[in-house]
Amino acid sequence: ITCGLFLLIILSDPRVEDWFLMSSPLPQTVIIGAYIYFVTSLGPKLMENRKPFDLKQIMVVYNFSMVAFSLYMCYEFLMSGWATGYSFHCDIVDYSRSPQALRMAWTCWLYYFSKFIELLDTIFFVLRKKNSQITFLHVYHHSIMAWTWWFGVKFAPGGLGTFHALVNCVVHIFMYSYYGLSALGSTYHKFLWWKKYMTTIQLVQFVMVTLHIGQFFFMEDCPYQFPVFLYIISLYGISFLYLFLNFWYYAYTKGQRLPNTVKTSREKMKDQ
Repeated sequence: ITCGLFLLIILSDPRVEDWFLMSSPLPQTVIIGAYIYFVTSLGPKLMENRKPFDLKQIMVVYNFSMVAFSLYMCYEFLMSGWATGYSFHCDIVDYSRSPQALRMAWTCWLYYFSKFIELLDTIFFVLRKKNSQITFLHVYHHSIMAWTWWFGVKFAPGGLGTFHALVNCVVHIFMYSYYGLSALGSTYHKFLWWKKYMTTIQLVQFVMVTLHIGQFFFMEDCPYQFPVFLYIISLYGISFLYLFLNFWYYAYTKGQRLPNTVKTSREKMKDQ
């Protein structure tokens, strides 16, 4: 434990030390633990003998707010590196206090914090008694992204390890737009003709992320400061690519729904 704390102090980025939730991984661990307990146990028990909440108006505001937030983060990722100097090849973390470097670090923190806002997705399922949507994959994805991104911001807020965040923000613009329009009611369903392309958008995301990160393992010399994060991102990309391809196979080749344990966001949309 002492060795771990020593490394945490020595290797961490001092620029983010005083930012909200960044001093220690303990607060976020408590939050995520409480989230898992609520959505998998306490929440469904509390709602068992209650009528589902009507959250349509709240969900409209929430989903379109997430669209705006995703647009903003996408712009900031582009302006702090990905459209202003990054090579899309071996981009290392800039730990200086230049305006550009600080802007990237802050954008990484915003992305990290957005993962806690997204926990509301599952809480809404609980309050609306959509328990079939609270799958292992769903809870695991929301939990692990929030938890692991603390380490990304703490040690490597920038560089090639942030490309998947940029792509994810773009995907969320489409996804939360769909959820928002769907929550508005049947009058707006005519604008959801692109629903069938959502799985394709997800697949393209994971292919792009996997290919981009995969470059690192073939580079002769890339001094990226924390390669361990690239291995983690690679595992994310490959595993979710597999899960979405599996969904594609069942849904479009065999015309079947996936088992409850491997549902994807496509099923999630049906209940919005």
